[in-house]
Amino acid sequence: MRTKKVRGIARDTLQFILEASRSSLPMEFAGLLSVEDEIITEVLILPGTESSRMSALVRLYMLPNMQVAGSAHSHPSGDLRPSEQDIIFFSRTGDYHLIVGPPFDFQSWACYDGSGRRRDLAILDVKFKDDWFDDEFDDDIGEESDDRLNEGRR
Repeated sequence: MRTKKVRGIARDTLQFILEASRSSLPMEFAGLLSVEDEIITEVLILPGTESSRMSALVRLYMLPNMQVAGSAHSHPSGDLRPSEQDIIFFSRTGDYHLIVGPPFDFQSWACYDGSGRRRDLAILDVKFKDDWFDDEFDDDIGEESDDRLNEGRR
């Protein structure tokens, strides 16, 4: 699997992973990471993902036809080292893998490559683009309102 170039992870994306992991306690949290403009900006939570106190099972066959940069999951124990099973999963899902643990803050996470070696990953302050759906929806409402106003003047 060829991995896209990654410059870092958006601060808000990492915050989401930390908060989702905290709220999943005592179970593990798991998701896949998506890259846009060389920055990890999204966490994909696939249907059928199963979590327990000791593991999370991600159903990769549920992944849409897209490339992922890696994965994110929690270790409620606080041990941020990947297990043998983690490394097997890493090798199938990209080259950037986050493991987070208590207390789920910006100091309680680590990033690994596809073979389980620790790697650096910058936290970047990213301004996210407005959602195109909101823009389209606002434009449609504006046009409908204009049409109704014009009808009343005729």
